Amino acid sequence: MPFALGYYLSYLLRTVNAVISPALTEELGLSAAHLGLLTSAYFLAFGLAQIPVGMALDRFGPRRVEAALLLVTALGAVLFALGDSLPALGFARALIGLGVSACLMAALKGFALWYPPERQSSMTGFIMAAGALGALTASAPLEAALPFIGWRGAFWLVAALALIASVQIYRSLPDALASGPRGSIGGALRVVAGIYVAPAFLRFAASAAFFVGGFMALQSLWAVPWLMHVNNFDLAGAARMLVVLNLGSLVGQLSIGLLGVGLARRGIRALALLRWGYVCLLLAQLAILWSLAPPILLWFVYGLFSAVNSQTYLAASRAFPPALFGRVSTAINLMAFAGAFFVQWGLGVALDLLQAQGYAMASALWLSFAGLIALQLIGFLPLLKARDAAPSAAPR
Repeated sequence: MPFALGYYLSYLLRTVNAVISPALTEELGLSAAHLGLLTSAYFLAFGLAQIPVGMALDRFGPRRVEAALLLVTALGAVLFALGDSLPALGFARALIGLGVSACLMAALKGFALWYPPERQSSMTGFIMAAGALGALTASAPLEAALPFIGWRGAFWLVAALALIASVQIYRSLPDALASGPRGSIGGALRVVAGIYVAPAFLRFAASAAFFVGGFMALQSLWAVPWLMHVNNFDLAGAARMLVVLNLGSLVGQLSIGLLGVGLARRGIRALALLRWGYVCLLLAQLAILWSLAPPILLWFVYGLFSAVNSQTYLAASRAFPPALFGRVSTAINLMAFAGAFFVQWGLGVALDLLQAQGYAMASALWLSFAGLIALQLIGFLPLLKARDAAPSAAPR
């Protein structure tokens, strides 16, 4: 539950700009590119933090690392609530991204330490379900609350919750310091560099960037413009469709949580779930692109199959020794958040360029989304060559 509260906040803060973006655009006079850059500052800071976070998790354990970083989250939320310019808000959002950068990875590290291997897919599904609840909160419930508390009031509330989460994590989780000699920082960095050039890692890098990162970019910002300009929803209707998307994600994550142990015992491991899930995810996005069904069904199915994104961390980490779990999972997370940053910002740039060439917003969104699907297909191909390693025993 302490891990769940932290990841709930992480995902709420990741997706909150999708609903407050009209208010931010009106108040600050932002272009699409500026809005994408402001929102993606979270992803940039989050991604840059992944290498030191992975090293810290393997050395100091999830309790100390996540409790400290959630204090940074609270500070970032306060500064965002007080911000009155694009640079100030961008800095605050980057600080928030840094603060929540360990929320998922700390949970996965804890699961690797404290749970048997056959339960880890299920535990990953459950922690991701907490994130889906955060995304749900940042959709229609937030849109309904904005007239009463405003976007600044929402961030004051987030600051208080982050402080509570930090205290709870520090008080309730056990310590998990690394055993044996710690070695030098230089040695640790050489190990990290070896991970990034390992073929077992590279096979997952592009799919993490364009599937995981692409989903985050759409969920946290660009799904709302698509729904408003392509499907002709107003803001309230688009927020309701975000609820549908996040409900689909929640159902998918809970399904993995409930079925993961049984599937693992039948030999269906993380990589197999990932491959088949990505095939279904590509089909779901093509159906959205061509409007092959009512939006409520399409976006629910898209959220449902996006749940397999969580399995990329397990599938990649099992190709490495258990003691490297924190560093491997954060390396994958760096790819995901680098992808989210470039996709989110890149879609904004593409939209501005296409509209400057005379394309209507709906047509520009269609072409940009089609480009993302093409990148995902390219990223999927290396997964066909990846090997499904048996789960390693949990390190003690």
